[in-house]
Amino acid sequence: MISVTSKSRYAVLALAELARSGSDPVPIAQIAERRDMPVQFLEQLFSTLRRDGLLTSQRGVKGGYRLARPAEEITVLDVVHALDGKVGEEAKEAGGIWEEGVDALRSVFGATTIADIARREAEAAGAGIYHI
Repeated sequence: MISVTSKSRYAVLALAELARSGSDPVPIAQIAERRDMPVQFLEQLFSTLRRDGLLTSQRGVKGGYRLARPAEEITVLDVVHALDGKVGEEAKEAGGIWEEGVDALRSVFGATTIADIARREAEAAGAGIYHI
């Protein structure tokens, strides 16, 4: 009923990495290495996120990806909707606790931004946000 795949989880972590890296484009291989993710998998995710307006890309020697909007304006729910579609649509039909559960999930994901995720990671690691 609630289908949030690992694609969304990996994408949120990769976007948090971009947020922590600053505003310059970051090569996808660098993100993949830092986050221990397969480059090809990340390329597929980033292609979808770029089409949905969450990322921009730049070609060339200083190319890479960057967030299309400030990290404070991109929610986890935006990422999940881009990669997994509308979460829990079938829960509306089931009603009751199923619908309440999906509403709670949407509320938390909608209130949590990529900046929040990056900040939580930095605090957990005992470091501040770094800029390259």
